[in-house]
Amino acid sequence: MTTPLDRLSYTVGTTARVGWYFGQYMLAARLSRGSFPAPKVKARTPDRQELLAELYALFRRDWSNIERGLYRRPHDLFRRPEQAIAEARAYFADLPSVNRRRADRGAAEVFRAPPEGSERLPRYYRQNFHYQTGGYLTEESARLYDHQVEVLFGGGADAMRRQALVPIREALSRRPGGTAGARLLDVACGTGQFMAFLRDNHPRLDITGIDLSVPYLREAARRVAGVSRPAGRRRAGVIRVAQANAEAIPLPDASVDLVSCVFLFHELPRKVRAVVAGEMARVLAPGGRLVFVDSLQRGDRPRFDGVLDYFPQGFHEPYYADYIRDDLGAVFAAHGLVPVARDVAFLSKVLVFDKDG
Repeated sequence: MTTPLDRLSYTVGTTARVGWYFGQYMLAARLSRGSFPAPKVKARTPDRQELLAELYALFRRDWSNIERGLYRRPHDLFRRPEQAIAEARAYFADLPSVNRRRADRGAAEVFRAPPEGSERLPRYYRQNFHYQTGGYLTEESARLYDHQVEVLFGGGADAMRRQALVPIREALSRRPGGTAGARLLDVACGTGQFMAFLRDNHPRLDITGIDLSVPYLREAARRVAGVSRPAGRRRAGVIRVAQANAEAIPLPDASVDLVSCVFLFHELPRKVRAVVAGEMARVLAPGGRLVFVDSLQRGDRPRFDGVLDYFPQGFHEPYYADYIRDDLGAVFAAHGLVPVARDVAFLSKVLVFDKDG
């Protein structure tokens, strides 16, 4: 049960968050002005005030979910000042390199000079996504990633991720035995931020996170280790991370009750999206649930179509323009997954599919 003090704390925390990250977004945009290409979009693009209004609507929704007990107030709402400042310094120190790549359209550094151990990773993965240094393949990138994404979304990235907790909670609540013994696979877990939210809200849940990036998996392991565990003698769920390709998930058929997939599909070629959808369906047990979060697509919120069209022009996202036009419902239906819910939250969409039992 929440209190007025909880609400005040959340309001103060999220207001400070928007000021911190959106302020950095505006400063970064100013410092990067010469590197961005001129927009080639026909659809209308919302102005700053519209974006901020939508961002605060996301936080109102986030708080409503917390107030209704659908998930807990974020465990990391307040960052340590010295940590936040260090992350901002590292972000702005790296920004000139990002701008140089954007101006030169240079996104193949990690392909031409792959970090040790990454040579056999899929070609589509060995790119400087977002023009970021190291792509997804270095320790430095893993440390910077979450800050970069929060700046990009004005502090709203975590709140968008948390919307996936609602259908997960609903699935666990109707499962015989509840959370006890339930198994969740987080596909492309990255730095483990969503896994940390899962751990905080469902400490008895067994969670496996897979990703292609070893440095990101190390960051994920560190992050989830710092989240609280069940009090008393209640069994804590097992958390594992493993390097694995989502095109060939190393788990048996029907071996997990839940699959989560957050912000992956817009970075996959169309053929690979279809393969990964099939793998997620394969490992789900009958009656299991897939909770999918990713970018909006064209037509989800027409007034944002201009933002979606420009994104792959200003940031290196080679498969995004195709993603926003893909029929995701058909992609998942082809593998026997039944749509049960669809929602939008700021610049993201949440799709929920169940596997016939």
